[in-house]
Amino acid sequence: MALRSIGLVVHGGKEVARDSAASLRRWAGERGVQVAEFDVWAAEGGRESVRAQVEAAEPMDLVVTVGGDGTFLRGVQVAQVADVPVLGVDVGRVGFLTEVLPEQLLEALAVFEAGEAVLEERLTVTARASRPLQVPAELETLLRYGRGPMLPPPAVHHGDAEDVGWGVEVDLTALNDVVFEKLSRDRQASLGVYVGHRLFMSYSADAVVVSTPTGSTAYSFAAGGPVLSPRAQALVFTPVAPHMVFDRSFVVAADEVISVRVLERSGRVSMSVDGQIRGVLDPGDWVAVHARPWRVQLVRLKNPDFYGRVRQRLGLTDAAAAVADGRLPPLYLPSTPRPASMAHLHLPVVDPEGD
Repeated sequence: MALRSIGLVVHGGKEVARDSAASLRRWAGERGVQVAEFDVWAAEGGRESVRAQVEAAEPMDLVVTVGGDGTFLRGVQVAQVADVPVLGVDVGRVGFLTEVLPEQLLEALAVFEAGEAVLEERLTVTARASRPLQVPAELETLLRYGRGPMLPPPAVHHGDAEDVGWGVEVDLTALNDVVFEKLSRDRQASLGVYVGHRLFMSYSADAVVVSTPTGSTAYSFAAGGPVLSPRAQALVFTPVAPHMVFDRSFVVAADEVISVRVLERSGRVSMSVDGQIRGVLDPGDWVAVHARPWRVQLVRLKNPDFYGRVRQRLGLTDAAAAVADGRLPPLYLPSTPRPASMAHLHLPVVDPEGD
């Protein structure tokens, strides 16, 4: 396909990112390709500003992000509104989402334009809430709660099913996670967690995380959650520092709904989407998180090696005891054809020299 317009999201604080963006602009200018630049950090919450920027721009064929995983996650917001794939250029340090190096950017654009790029689909989630989400003007004061003057207790909202029905649709797309976190340092978040329509259990915790398979290597993993293959069709729920015996993650199918309700005696709770605060919840408020029909498409130069990336990023084979026993070969790849009984399995093509 001929590229007509590219959306560009750049981490302007990194010189290598600015240089790569300049290279893209030159490449596009020589070919008559339009470049629309998006400032996804312009407004608090960001989402309305992103939608307005995309709708004001020319229709685009591709979004390119130049930065780390944080920049990529913001680029996904642009891609969702425009309904186009995302190409992430990696100038970060420990991310899992961006794989194309700055020196590969022009090659990746040519491969995408030739229709030879690998498009890797990833699950995304959205939400419905018992009332429209808002970020209060006094958020900075709320974040200092417990370290300054005592604030009055929050109002209790009544979010019963007969009052609010299925709730209101929230305009959000999360590729990594939706996090419900206490605002007060000295007051836990008390949360009821539902799977489907049934209360599963109640938590007193610093936070709870609802993550996609992509987000399983982010906050959920740091809190002790499992790593899921990005091909998995599932959601992961992980409590953060819960004050209770049951502190495990659980995994549900991608077509199931996880709902979080703020209990009556809880402090106020922030709701963050891929690291950005999108609302503050009061006791009685609830949010239902569920998969979107829309999947983000990640542009890759070759079939991704997720497990190799996890192994490399986390140093999984470098334990002293393992090294003492001798290093294992990184691949187990017989040279003979695959048996017929394994024909239905996903066994990606790998480069034996690429590890």
